[in-house]
Amino acid sequence: MYIDYKLLAITNITSVEKMVDPERKNKNQKITIQQVAKEAGVSTGTVSRVLNKRPGVKSFTQQRVLEAMKRLNYLPDTAARELSLGKMATIGLNVGAGSRRLIPFFMLFLEHLTTHVQADGFRFREIPTGPHGLPEFLTDGLVLFGAHDDDPRISYLQDRNIPFVLVGRANGVRWVMPDDYDGGLQATRHLIRLGHREILHLSGLMNNQAFHDRYSGYLHALEESGVSPEKEYLLDGEFSSLGAYRAVRKAREGGLEFSAIFAASDEMAIGAIAALEDLGLDVPLDVSVVGFDDLPEIGENLTTIHQDIDRIAETAVILLKEAFEGAPVRHEVIPVQLIARSTTSRRR
Repeated sequence: MYIDYKLLAITNITSVEKMVDPERKNKNQKITIQQVAKEAGVSTGTVSRVLNKRPGVKSFTQQRVLEAMKRLNYLPDTAARELSLGKMATIGLNVGAGSRRLIPFFMLFLEHLTTHVQADGFRFREIPTGPHGLPEFLTDGLVLFGAHDDDPRISYLQDRNIPFVLVGRANGVRWVMPDDYDGGLQATRHLIRLGHREILHLSGLMNNQAFHDRYSGYLHALEESGVSPEKEYLLDGEFSSLGAYRAVRKAREGGLEFSAIFAASDEMAIGAIAALEDLGLDVPLDVSVVGFDDLPEIGENLTTIHQDIDRIAETAVILLKEAFEGAPVRHEVIPVQLIARSTTSRRR
């Protein structure tokens, strides 16, 4: 599909100049779409859709946004920003060391991110990670995927004044993430409500923020129900179907008894189900299984935690545009939701 990037650069509004208004703050103050969203009583994503003329916004909501823009004297300056860069701005995506790229979740995120980046008039590039965990080259702004402890990319980009957004969490920077902690809490509470107490948890690398938060939610749900967490119930599923298969099979054959599994990804949930079935166990009659992600075609019947991957990608682009504008640093946590399907049932 042909995309006229020059036209997008002119028509897709990403930042504003606040014009003279004696009732508001000083004349030279820039405002952001976050302020427009607050004025209109909508989300920043809705404002972005209106500005970029995307579908999915009801007419009366669109009118509220347009009226809020008028009250704020909201004017575009995207073209000026890109002219100051001497070119159309390029947004890069960099995957942290140790994070897997060729997985369904990442491919979905990449698809959505590319769509939002291009719709907002930017160029897009993937940036490889070098041997020291740093991007091999830099673009005008970056989206960092795969947050982990002591991530060297953050200070590296801060020292070079490169705008970036982290998909994950870190102090003092712009970031967006699903509510991983609440997801772990919802998944484990669901199993507890069904009468399960011996609940296995399949995780990945614990220095990864997402896996750590999901495990913390799991622990909270156990503790609030008076269930003592057992170390042997935490298994390393290697964030893969094969790793989960091996871990569950080894645990069960080693005599570990459990009636439910909370896997920190749909991939690991599917691997766990395959292991249970090969051992002659029925899912969910013998063992209930909950995943995390709600990936299409991975497990259509899987009870899982749904996260809005498209909204995460869209918010990452919004936050990066705010970084270009010099807006205050902020972050967003995207809600998640338990989707109960056929892999969980009441404990027999």
